[in-house]
Amino acid sequence: MSFAYAMAAASPSSLLLPRPQTLSRPLLNGRLPSPPATRRIPSLPFWYPTRDPRRFAASSSPSPSAVEGKPKLDAKNGGRSAKDKGKSLREQRIVLPTNESSEKLLRIRHTCAHVMAMAVQRLFPGSKVTIGPWIDNGFYYDFDMEPLTDKDLKRIKKEMDRIINRNLPLIREEVSREEAQTRIMAVNEPYKLKILESIEEEPITIYHIGNEWWDLCAGPHVDSTGHIDKKAVELESVAGAYWRGDVSKPMLQRIYGTAWETEEQLKAYLHLKEEAKRRDHRRLGQDLDLFSIQEDAGGGLVFWHPKGATVRHIIEDSWKKIHLQHGYDLLYTPHVAKADLWKVSGHLDFYKENMYDQMNIEDELYQLRPMNCPYHILVYKRKLHSYRDLPMRVAELGTVYRYELSGSLHGLFRVRGFTQDDAHIFCLDDQIKNEIRGVLDLTEEILLQFGFKKYEVNLSTRPEKFVGTDDIWEKATIALRDALDDKGWAYQIDEGGGAFYGPKIDLKIEDALGRKWQCSTVQVDFNLPERFDISYVDSNAEKRRPIMIHRAVLGSLERFFGVLIEHYAGDFPLWISPIQARVLPVTDTEVKYCTEVVSKLNSIGIRAELCYGERLPKLIRNAEKQKVPLMAVVGPKEVETQMVTVRSRFGGELGMMTIDEFIARIQLAVSNRTSL
Repeated sequence: MSFAYAMAAASPSSLLLPRPQTLSRPLLNGRLPSPPATRRIPSLPFWYPTRDPRRFAASSSPSPSAVEGKPKLDAKNGGRSAKDKGKSLREQRIVLPTNESSEKLLRIRHTCAHVMAMAVQRLFPGSKVTIGPWIDNGFYYDFDMEPLTDKDLKRIKKEMDRIINRNLPLIREEVSREEAQTRIMAVNEPYKLKILESIEEEPITIYHIGNEWWDLCAGPHVDSTGHIDKKAVELESVAGAYWRGDVSKPMLQRIYGTAWETEEQLKAYLHLKEEAKRRDHRRLGQDLDLFSIQEDAGGGLVFWHPKGATVRHIIEDSWKKIHLQHGYDLLYTPHVAKADLWKVSGHLDFYKENMYDQMNIEDELYQLRPMNCPYHILVYKRKLHSYRDLPMRVAELGTVYRYELSGSLHGLFRVRGFTQDDAHIFCLDDQIKNEIRGVLDLTEEILLQFGFKKYEVNLSTRPEKFVGTDDIWEKATIALRDALDDKGWAYQIDEGGGAFYGPKIDLKIEDALGRKWQCSTVQVDFNLPERFDISYVDSNAEKRRPIMIHRAVLGSLERFFGVLIEHYAGDFPLWISPIQARVLPVTDTEVKYCTEVVSKLNSIGIRAELCYGERLPKLIRNAEKQKVPLMAVVGPKEVETQMVTVRSRFGGELGMMTIDEFIARIQLAVSNRTSL
């Protein structure tokens, strides 16, 4: 498997993620690098406020009938939702810009980092500054000083406001390296001296805030502090960070802040941040009893609980069915192999730091697999193929193991063992376009099932260093481009961004909060067929090298499940909900009939359970907390008439109906991927 492919599902391109435990990297060519937490995000529409604070919908979600319950409007409240009094039903559209889409925002954030550093050194004499770049949602700065508290952040923000109010100019100055060194030594800033040593360009640039504070910096900045809206700036948190990410170096205090062009943008961002917190898959995974990571077993190893395992089974079953329909053969391959296999593939040379230590078995070294592709190549290589056999498509839900530092582990998003929805296509040169188009069609079909309709697509082309001939690179790149054009998807071209072994298409899905998640990838590979010396016999009875295509749709089941949890805030659509219906007796007298109802539902594949032993209002509240889509309430009248009274989480009260009618309506909703 290709190395870029291996990491395609490693990180979301996400607007809102918890601050990482990983620490800052060293400067690159004297410039401030993006920190490990930084992820590029596009400009996105943010609807603020939402109509119903219990749920949050966006255009990327499935149809409203599948996700959203329509809140009942109160005529006495001017047509507002009873749960949303005081908020206008007409939603305001606030577009949150990014550093890439707004130079003004980038200048504001960079300047805010300097203003914050100036405020810190005024309030805490003797504190030393290090680096302070902008990041996706704002900025941060690292200081060598005593640990800070939340109370300290409030003091720092007040001092920042005073600096902003003074409208001090930002002044750029060019100095020689010797002059910069002299000034840094005069103010006793040892970290700045290290930074100066890493800067290769000359002259050295310094930015002053008025004539009161300065910093080594390449810019850009606003003209004066008065160009910052102090009401659009907030200090968010403080965390520990090692100098240049080296655990042997001193622990620094990192202050994170967010900054926007307007106060309205800040409010929208904070609202979105709270919504992301409410949707955090780690919290919901615990509250809904979906999965856990047991420290007794080790970090980054996922335990799928019965409910989570049910959702996984549904995902896997749907995935297999669609792949069989698209002409794939399913595989199961071992979790370990001889270490020599990974030498042939090149992983031991280029990927060893992400692989677990080898095992000695009867004087032979074995390796836990970090990828599935060498196995699929061995399946292909087991016999000689004719050109008539191609294309050959094989797919596997293959569990792989990667070594990740404990500080980088993050719920289901960054783990040490996960299952990839892996597939490989072996084809002829002139089959590439049709095979890629087939992959795009399959990708769309799978993602649409789960409610993902909006994508960001990138086509990455040949880098400076590559394997394969110019001719085959051009042919493969044109095939990828033509397949995208035929599909009608808008895409961006990342010139030179391909892997050394071939061009690729990467697809990011957009969730209900507008966040982008890297899931699907399609990559052409000229390297592994060469390394494993695989071939086919052409029409002239000559041996030729097949084209190998790597592809994944979901990325990994663990990570995709985490995305699903956050996309739906745990309110899964009826068809994938782990429990589709709860049957609730009014009193224990109805338990026998309820047991019969549950048994009938389960016998035809409807996931139902019986809950009793509490008063009915509490049973209903518990079902709501567990986000069960349907409740079938049974009292004396229902027993007498052999019916149930149905309450839908999304549709409200549906009234009394027979068991057969209840079943039929569930089956129709599941078939249509809608709610009841």
